[in-house]
Amino acid sequence: MKLSKTSWLLLISGVFIIAFASLGAVHYQQVQQQNQLNEELTQAQLRLDRFQLEQLPYQEELKKQLSQTISQCETAKAILSQSTGSIATSETLFATAAAYGVEVTEISSSGPASEDLEGITCSILPLTARVEGDVSDMIGFITKLNSKLTTGIVKSVEISIPETTSEEKPSANIQLVIYSYQGD
Repeated sequence: MKLSKTSWLLLISGVFIIAFASLGAVHYQQVQQQNQLNEELTQAQLRLDRFQLEQLPYQEELKKQLSQTISQCETAKAILSQSTGSIATSETLFATAAAYGVEVTEISSSGPASEDLEGITCSILPLTARVEGDVSDMIGFITKLNSKLTTGIVKSVEISIPETTSEEKPSANIQLVIYSYQGD
């Protein structure tokens, strides 16, 4: 079978037309897929933006809580960093005793030490004081010490009430601990 030039030209033209049509169909499919993917990407971006907007109030609340917690921590560090000098503590002790009409008869301390307080190393100053006076005045005095000594705490109290026939006054032995933050 011998084909003429015209037949060859028609045959080659047909092959090129089929090839171009096939390439056109493939290109059309790719464009359709790309459009579909772009549409899905746009929808995903919209969902992400909506989700982020929904989460924004929670993020702001968490940031606010974190800021408050940091502020409270800094305040606590500042309070605990105050001097624990026995002179300042003694002044507070004597002034409070005078306000409640009790007499401080003795103050002693074993000296500064260190203690772990909720995972924070603090310097402590243990104090022992003996006071004399009316029982109700001593109770008011001891109660007030817990609020006056902001970094201190009354660890124990032993009140001694003598018999009414004795000339001794009621007395109390008080054990206190004053805390001080040592820093990072």
